[in-house]
Amino acid sequence: MTPAPAGPSRGVRRISLDAGGIRLSALLCEAQTRDGAPRATVVAVHGAGMSAGYFDGQALPDLSLLTLGARLGFTVLAVDRPGYGQSTGPLPEGQGLTEQAATLAAALHDYRSRFRTGAGVFLLAHSFGGKVALLTAAGHATPDLLGVEVSGCGHRYAPDAPSGAEAARGGRRSWGPLNLYPPTTFVTSGSIIAPVPAREQADMGRWPVLFKDVAGRVRVPVRFTFAEHETWWRHDPEALAELRSRLSAVPRLCVDRQPGAGHNISLGFAARSYHLRCLGFVEDCLLPVDPAARPVVGAEPVTTGPGPCEV
Repeated sequence: MTPAPAGPSRGVRRISLDAGGIRLSALLCEAQTRDGAPRATVVAVHGAGMSAGYFDGQALPDLSLLTLGARLGFTVLAVDRPGYGQSTGPLPEGQGLTEQAATLAAALHDYRSRFRTGAGVFLLAHSFGGKVALLTAAGHATPDLLGVEVSGCGHRYAPDAPSGAEAARGGRRSWGPLNLYPPTTFVTSGSIIAPVPAREQADMGRWPVLFKDVAGRVRVPVRFTFAEHETWWRHDPEALAELRSRLSAVPRLCVDRQPGAGHNISLGFAARSYHLRCLGFVEDCLLPVDPAARPVVGAEPVTTGPGPCEV
């Protein structure tokens, strides 16, 4: 077997952020531009049972969101959420959802004070991290928040979604067909898998109710991506229509499906395709906005800005 890599990809470095007295570890890959200034900063937020390294996949050279984003002129910051990485010791039980959103907002405040962010910050989140990102956008939005991308997370769990101990372990069943991932994935991913903190695990079931409360307070462009073989969440037409109706204040809402992918899109063969779509959405969020444009939400995929919206 191929041994797990010793560290992050070339050009990726480890940093620490002060989140209101809590130290969060993170991976940083700065924009490869002529003057080093990023066009914008993409902040990647991992799911349950993973770590920041989820966005720096090692099974193939082109899987890493961090290095791809940097080559395209974006700085990419992947943060270890509370209860993971450097904060595991101080927060052995982690934090609940609302606390995590506040901690992430504090960490980003520290980052902004020390690094250039370009046109603003874009949250790109996976699975449980998607919940934290949406809560951050709803309750801790800043003027430079450009938008949110969420994969591996909806608002209504599928009837046969993993639960209990299997959910806490991130069981293989939730990954989807294993042939969607490079053969070495389950060797190289060993260093990025982590135990799910107890408070986080306890909060998993609260999301459908919490989403109803916060969705209407999200006021930045949002894109949801569902993998073709997503097993955790409902993404049928009825569920998607309800999802759109809840996000009534977003200026642009896009729902996409990623073909040839399972739940952990950023670790699979589809990672590069998915990451390019995400960065394309960031590009859309950088375009000038027509102040007269009004959000349109209905049963079909809609957008009030430029670019395609797929289903």
